Parts: sequence; structure tokens; C-alpha cells
Amino acid sequence: MYSGTTFRIKSGRVMGVHQRIDRVAKRQLRPFIPSSLKFPTLYQILHYEGLNGPDGIKRKSPAKDEPWHYINPEDPNDTALLDMIDEHISNMGKALRSKNVERAAFEAAWMAHAITDGLTPAHHYPLESKLEELRCGEGIETRTTTKEKILLPGKTRRHQLENNWEFWGAKGVMTTHFNFELGVATTISTAKLTTMAHAFNGDDIIQLEKYGFRDLYLNILSEIHSMGMYDEFQKKGWTRHLAKETKQDLIPLIIKAVVMGWYAAILAEREGFA
Repeated sequence: MYSGTTFRIKSGRVMGVHQRIDRVAKRQLRPFIPSSLKFPTLYQILHYEGLNGPDGIKRKSPAKDEPWHYINPEDPNDTALLDMIDEHISNMGKALRSKNVERAAFEAAWMAHAITDGLTPAHHYPLESKLEELRCGEGIETRTTTKEKILLPGKTRRHQLENNWEFWGAKGVMTTHFNFELGVATTISTAKLTTMAHAFNGDDIIQLEKYGFRDLYLNILSEIHSMGMYDEFQKKGWTRHLAKETKQDLIPLIIKAVVMGWYAAILAEREGFA
């Protein structure tokens, strides 16, 4: 999801989707934070977005320690992103327990970023396999420079041009991805995200304690995937229907998932004292 440019720390404060989601999520979580717990402030969490966030890593060191926030909602064996989120929850719980607010803020921001990307319809596209196809069988780990991330190879000059057009051209793989996320960012840039459906509440805490974060996240993932938003966008472009779904369901569900992730870390902190 769009988080602004990665050239400066405060990038994305106005239009960044990740930053807006974090703001509303923190507001929804606030009434449920135990008074005795030293939880990171919104300012501390947002410090690890933009330049200091996962998207910043992509610019600083391509393919090196670069988070891969894609998931196939139809493949139960695709658990890499789920494992990553679980690790953030565990690490944040430990940081809260040891009163390491700076580390807790980092884990909160990167966890929220992973949760958000994983629920973004554009991130359900099988990009890794498509990239491997367009890169003549080379895996994503071979893209170790900015040039290699931008310019795709080919067996011949013509083949290289065809590959790059399929990826970067009009209605290309990455062009479509960017345009979908830009549509989301533009749609919510002027929308009020204060009161909405799907807001986190006490019932969600009961569900978290009973089933754990992963099962609830998978339920939300399935609900979003069933909406078919990315398929619609690929066929029709950005529509009023997509804008309505984004404001009424997609973003509220993502915000709820972020709050659940942060609260799962609070539960993990409590378990450390059990």
C-alpha cells in the first residue's frame, strides 16, 4: 500500500495510506490499552514508516533483508507473511514487557505495514512467480541493485523490451499494482475515517483470546479477497464501486486487523507475566 516517497522520514504524512491507517488504528486501540502499560505513541510508531519503514529498505538495499508482503489467499501453505506478522507480535510483546518503547514502536509500525499489505488486493497477485517468468527464471533474490529491480532482462533485445512492457507498460503488472494503490490513496485522502463499520471492540478481544490473531486475520483476508476488487480494477479501472468498497469495507477491515495485531502484542506481553 502507498506510504509516500521514501526520501525523507516525514514522507506520506498527508496522503500515505499506511500512516492514515496507523493513526486511526491507534485511536481505536487507545481505550483498550492498560493504564499500567507503556505503549508507543503515534509519533513513535510513524517514525518507522516512510524512509524508516519496509518501503525504505527497498530503496536502500534492494533484495537484502527486504520484506516480501505478498500472500495467496487461496493457498493455505503460503504462510511466509503470516509467520512474519506472528514474529512482529511476539517481538512487540517482549519489547512491551521489558519497557523498550523504541523497539515496541518499530515492531508496531512494521507489523502494521505487513498486515496492511497482506490485506491489500494488489498484494494477492502472484508477483513472485510472474517476476521469475519475466526475469528468465531468475528469482527475486537476484535483484540486488536498483537497476536490476527496474530493468528486466531478456534473451534478446526484443524479448527484453517485451518483458519490460509487460511489467511497466500501460496495464502492465507493476503499473496496474501502482495504479490500484494510488486509487485507494486518492479515495481516502479526503475521507473521514473516524466512525466506521468494523471498528475494534470488546468482542474482538474475546475472539483474540479464544482463537489467536492468525485465524482472525485469515478470516478478514478471505472476506476481502471474496470482494474481487483487484479483478474488477484490472477489467474496468478505478470505479465508483471500488471507491465505495474501499471506504466502507476495505480500509475499515484493514484498520481493524492492525488494531487486533497490536492488541495481540499486548496479550503476548501479559502472558510473559503469567
